[in-house]
Amino acid sequence: MADQDKEFVEYIVKAIVEKPDSVKVDRKIDERGVLLELTVDPEDMGKIIGKEGRTAKSLRTLLRVLGAKNNARVNLKIVEPEGGKPPVKEFAEEKTSSTSTEKPATSTEESATEIM
Repeated sequence: MADQDKEFVEYIVKAIVEKPDSVKVDRKIDERGVLLELTVDPEDMGKIIGKEGRTAKSLRTLLRVLGAKNNARVNLKIVEPEGGKPPVKEFAEEKTSSTSTEKPATSTEESATEIM
């Protein structure tokens, strides 16, 4: 299996990214198996990770299959670039209804009639 897994990752990733020259894969072997560290251009990180991490998950699944074929455990680590973008924070504040022109219902009966 020597570098077959490394070459596989390089081939797939270079086909996905805009800057294939900046793709770098380092291969390390330890007691837990093979660790592939993938480094790409910061602008290409979104393409490697994909929506909700689907591209990265698919790549890891293919590596798991390749590893199983060769009786090895293969893990992929995507190296975050220096000064990478911080995680996107969700907008937690609720908008106030001060701009609403509707008047509040005075009783439960009025609310039910408006709905019908």
